[in-house]
Amino acid sequence: MEVPILRQGQYLIASIQSALTDADLSHLREALIAQVGRSRCRGVIVDVTALDVMDSFAVRTLRDIAHMARLRGAETVIVGIQPDVAFAMVQLGLTLKGVATVLDLEEGLAFLDGRTKDRGLEPKPKRPPSSPFRG
Repeated sequence: MEVPILRQGQYLIASIQSALTDADLSHLREALIAQVGRSRCRGVIVDVTALDVMDSFAVRTLRDIAHMARLRGAETVIVGIQPDVAFAMVQLGLTLKGVATVLDLEEGLAFLDGRTKDRGLEPKPKRPPSSPFRG
């Protein structure tokens, strides 16, 4: 199943809608990293709200996406980890060490806004054209 990747300003958003096979996860990783370069985006949000299970391959792939995107100049945040999924991940020793996680998409956008601003990566505001008339 292909995961849609949408562009929102300077961010990419990948919303996983159902359980993915290992091949689907690998394809998502490759597609996201390629789009980071093509779109010159500054942030990636991976929304996992719809997932009720994450195995070790899924966790490792999410971690890889975040590290690869960072090497390409984009921050990554994982949003929407369900309470039961978080519990199972802790019980199994699966971590997203070094990867930002937040509650939902709104917080993910706010997080990236803060991170890109801190790194001086926010787009510069356009100045209005100067007027030859002074008044």
